[in-house]
Amino acid sequence: MLPNWFVCVIGMGIVFLGLLGLVLICQLLGIVCANAAKKAPAAPVAAPAAASAEIPNKQEFIAAVSVAIAEEMGEDVSAIRITSVRKI
Repeated sequence: MLPNWFVCVIGMGIVFLGLLGLVLICQLLGIVCANAAKKAPAAPVAAPAAASAEIPNKQEFIAAVSVAIAEEMGEDVSAIRITSVRKI
């Protein structure tokens, strides 16, 4: 029969080696992903929309946003008051 302290030391050693293995795997995957990102061609970036562009169907948009906010807050839609809407 093995002493209790020996079983604890072996258990902690196995856990430490497992965690060390996970750290090494994560670092290797990071290196592989970084190299793959450097080799991949950059995707073309779309031009941003004009900031002054109006929202089509603005009333419908505001109604949909109000319902989403009210649902998230657990309130009635009549308790939500939107004072301004602007594009980010």
